[in-house]
Amino acid sequence: MARDRYESPFCTRYASEEMQYIFSNDNKFKTWRKLWIALAKAEKRQGLPITDAQIAELEAHAQDINYDVAQAREKEVRHDVMSHVYAYGVQCPGAKGIIHLGATSCYVGDNTDIIVMREGLRVIRRKLINVIALLAGFADKYKDMPALAYTHLQPAQLTTVGKRATLWINELMMDLEECERRIASLKLLGSKGTTGTQASFVELFDGDGEKIKAIEADIAEQMGFEAVVPVSGQTYSRKVDSLVVNVLSGIAQSAGKFSNDLRILANFKEMEEPFEAHQIGSSAMPYKRNPMRSERITALARYVMTDALNPALTASTQWFERTLDDSANKRIAVAEAFLATDAILKLMLNVCDGLVVYPKVVRQRVMRELPFMATENIMMDAVRRGGDRQELHERLRVHSLAAARRVKEEGEENDLIDRICGDPSFRLKREDVEAVLEPSRFTGRSAQQVEEYLSSVVRPMLDENSGLLGERAQLSV
Repeated sequence: MARDRYESPFCTRYASEEMQYIFSNDNKFKTWRKLWIALAKAEKRQGLPITDAQIAELEAHAQDINYDVAQAREKEVRHDVMSHVYAYGVQCPGAKGIIHLGATSCYVGDNTDIIVMREGLRVIRRKLINVIALLAGFADKYKDMPALAYTHLQPAQLTTVGKRATLWINELMMDLEECERRIASLKLLGSKGTTGTQASFVELFDGDGEKIKAIEADIAEQMGFEAVVPVSGQTYSRKVDSLVVNVLSGIAQSAGKFSNDLRILANFKEMEEPFEAHQIGSSAMPYKRNPMRSERITALARYVMTDALNPALTASTQWFERTLDDSANKRIAVAEAFLATDAILKLMLNVCDGLVVYPKVVRQRVMRELPFMATENIMMDAVRRGGDRQELHERLRVHSLAAARRVKEEGEENDLIDRICGDPSFRLKREDVEAVLEPSRFTGRSAQQVEEYLSSVVRPMLDENSGLLGERAQLSV
């Protein structure tokens, strides 16, 4: 760890080693070499005088990059692609003349960016599925447990703990659909040349357009893609970066909603994130159990949502066939969006694997509010026993206001039930009223909705991806 210079917290604290490698220089430059090999093979198949020996030489040095040679060369020529072309040629003297033949820098740069983003999205997809799996188990476990539901952050009616979890799952499922759609839609740039016209390949193949198109299809197949973009300038449209990072922003939005809900529930003492045996919640207040991981999710989610503006602005300011004001921005914005989203999902895997529910507190909070919510049911029961609806409605209004005043102004417990039981207008005994106050009578179809949603939407997806399940995350900080 370097202590005398800036280091990204994504590397030292947040993102996984897996995602860090995907966006590493080593992965980038090895992908460049794969693309040069793919180009040489495709050109050979279309008749250029490239030998099997030259390709074998390139393949022999696809992984052992001579970074020292490339770095020294870049100091001289100030061009990263040509420095690596040179370094590759030093290792492959027999193939030196055919490396990067007909291509421009974006052949390796842009195609690699697409490949790297697809690799990153696949990791994001896998982790997203595992978060959904953990929350699905939680939703099923607590599908019947009544809990207060809120509108405007004010108690409204009852839901269940499990039903609320399906709201978190549903948004993540939407993100998963977007992620899969984006993975499926990614196309390589191909070999388009300096301004996207393929002029250099027209020279190489004497204007034979079919051979030029065949080369692109060949490269795409070798790199595991079904197609290349149909038209481009020098680069693939920077709108692609914007669309990809918007997927990550969507995940951040869902994660932010989850983490904020959990932080509020922790304040209510109904639920909280898992707490390690020796974890310190506060340096000054030893009793505190701060929702530190949820707060970190909130913070990183905010970063990703804000970062999504970078590719949008870059896409809108690419003049004609390209400008270079994209490069410095995109190499930071796109990579960090992935690293931050990876960190968010790592945190969610950890938190969702040990969510803590306090059933007695949940019920206590329900019972404090339920008398207000049950007044209509109580009134109907009293009417069936011969009471006058209009009179009972007025009596309930008076009693409810008095009980609310007692709770809010005097800090006392809700005594609405005592007031109703003591009012002869209702003709109800305490056991009659308490029978009405069974929380499960007020949760509607919550439990059934959980069962239906999990069985019809979530479990089929999990079954389809069963080979990816079982991922867990340990946090070091």
